[in-house]
Formats: sequence, structure tokens, C-alpha cells
Amino acid sequence: MTQANPQALNDRTVRRNALVLSCAQALGGASPAIVISLGGLVGQTLASDKALATLPVSLYNLGLALGTIPAAMLMRRLGRRAAYMLGAALGAGAGLLGAYSITASWFALFCLATAIAGMYGACVQSYRFGATDGADAAFRARAISWVMVGGLAGAVIGPQTVIWTRDAIGAIPFAGSFLGQAGLALAAIPVLMLLRGSARPAAEQSGGRPLKEIVASSRFVVAVIAGIVSFGMMSFVMTAAPIAMVACGHTVGEAALGIQWHVLAMFAPSFFTGRLISRFGKERITMAGLILMAVSGTVALAGLSVAHFWLSLVFLGVGWNLGFIGATALVTDCYRPEERTKVQALNDFLVFGSVALASFSSGKLLNAAGWETINWLLYPAVAIVLVPLLWQSGRVARAPAA
Repeated sequence: MTQANPQALNDRTVRRNALVLSCAQALGGASPAIVISLGGLVGQTLASDKALATLPVSLYNLGLALGTIPAAMLMRRLGRRAAYMLGAALGAGAGLLGAYSITASWFALFCLATAIAGMYGACVQSYRFGATDGADAAFRARAISWVMVGGLAGAVIGPQTVIWTRDAIGAIPFAGSFLGQAGLALAAIPVLMLLRGSARPAAEQSGGRPLKEIVASSRFVVAVIAGIVSFGMMSFVMTAAPIAMVACGHTVGEAALGIQWHVLAMFAPSFFTGRLISRFGKERITMAGLILMAVSGTVALAGLSVAHFWLSLVFLGVGWNLGFIGATALVTDCYRPEERTKVQALNDFLVFGSVALASFSSGKLLNAAGWETINWLLYPAVAIVLVPLLWQSGRVARAPAA
């Protein structure tokens, strides 16, 4: 009897896990869509000080950033599958707590619920790294893309859940939507149970290089900055865009449709981003994404019509996809198997910390300086990371073949 090829078995397991995590991403990725779309509306209803209405959304982003380190510790101790299942259980608890806080008209408890939902989000964001476990270098970018395709489904499932369930509980608007969030998180648990260990498992001992040595690597620094600029600036502009549209005389419906096109543009390219990275390289695709984000700013500065807003948001979404997936793929080249959880956790803490900061500051800067200033800031942010990426891309091109 012919023995199975261990490498072939590992490759099948890696692809299976990437598909499982893509499905889990579709369910978990619906959670932020629910929290972000309803957090401000619920906050406006529950908060005694209406200036605090958007606090639940900001706390979601803060919980996402702060949850990266505990999530990594759980993965290191229990393994990805158990940690992800615990994260999904936490997400279900957040949904139930959110629904209860709405029925009880308890604003502080609702803020706690969204912060806990953010911690679940930290686990969901780690799925893109989990899909690369055991994968060879050639497949890593594609595995990340597969998971991000699940994000496209989540971007549809989340808003549809809001539509179907917002009035499900009598005279208490939106409580049903958070019950729906809890149900989606619970549905992710049996999906995550399908995860399998690869035939080439990553060691999780306390060995490996000190974190300060890894952080000192120019390759890691460039990868992290690329992730921060891609995600942080996207969040910065996206948060301000609907407010700016309404201020320019456009309707709330037009603003919502613009965000819908933006979200579709964020995830739809995932079907081919991995293949583009395989063909052109991580650095070049990351640079292409950042350039598209700068193009987004140029379109926004060219006019204030609905078409200008929508087109700029589409460029912003596609740019985020290429830039963020490319930056994530760059991070996977920076660590050894035994170093993966601490390096991934540090990367996500820095990236999503920048997203939380962008969420807190975007509205205030929009009010103080205007929509044009928001978009002008894209150029220096993109330039900061484009220059080292160009240098790094040149080094890769000049490197002798193995």
C-alpha cells in the first residue's frame, strides 16, 4: 500500500483550515457591521449626554485593540481552535449583554457590551494569520485572501441581520439585532470545531528571539507601518465620510449607500489579491494599495458631488484591501514558527490601536478642520510608508535566487 505524501496531506489541511476560517470570518465579520451601524443610534437613545452617542463604537475599536494580547496568550496556551471557540462564546455573551442593556436602558452596560464585542473581534481578526499556519510561503498570501473573502460575506450578513431583526422585540428597537449578533457568534462555534492541526505545526514553546530583536528588524517595522497606514487611514476617512456627505447636503440614504459601496470594495478584491501578490510580490501590491488610497484623496478633493464621494470611497476600499492583505503577508515573513503568536499580537495591537485612535479623532478633526483636511492627510501618511517599501522592494528584486 502506498503511503500518503505528508506534504500533500499538510497542504490539504492548510487549504481546509483556510476555508473553515473563511466561513467563520463570514459569521464573525458580521459583528462589527452590527455594532458600528447601530452603536451610535443606540448610544443616542440611551446616553444622557448626546455628545457620548458614538462612545460605544469607539469602545468597540478600543476593545479590539486591547483584546489582541489576551487572545494571543489564549492561542499560545490552548491552541487556535480552543481560543477561537472561546472568543466566539465571548461574542455571543456580548450580544446578549447588548440586548439586555438596551431593554434596561442602561448606557454604561451597553458600552461594556460593545467593548467585549471588540475583544471577540480581536479573535476574528486573527483568523487571517491562523489560515497561514503550516502553509508554505507561496500559499500564505492566498490563504489570507480566502479568509478576507469571508469578510465580504460578513459585510452583507451584518446589515441584513440588522434589517431582519431590528424590530423583532416589540417596542424595543435594535435589541433583536444584538440577539442576532449573539446567534451568529454561536453559529461560528461548530464551524471552528472543524479546524485541524497541520502536519507541520508551529512550535509554541517560550523559545525564539526576544521580541525587541524582531521589532528592530526593518522588514517588521515596514510591515507594521504599512498595516497601520492602510487600516488606520481607511478608518479615519471612512468614519468622516458619511458625516461630511450629510453636511454637504446629501441625504442619509446616499451616505449609507456610499459606505455600502466602500465595504464591498474593501472585500471583493480578496478573490484575486492573493494571486496578485504571488505574481507581483508583497511589496508591490502593498504599494499599489497605498497609491490607490492617495487616489481616493485626490478624487475627494476634486469635488463634493455624490459621485465624488462614492468614487473616492470605492478607491479607498480597494486600496485598503491591497494594502492590508499585502502588509499582513509581509508580517508572516518576519517570524519563526515559535515566535508567531507574540509577533502577530504586537502587530494587531499596533494596527487596531491606530484604528481606535482614528475612530476617536476623525469626527473631531472633521468638525475643526473640514473634509478637505481629512483627505490632505492621506498624502503624507502614504508617503511615510511608500519610501521604505520602495527601498525594500528594490532589495528583494536584487536578492540572488536561492
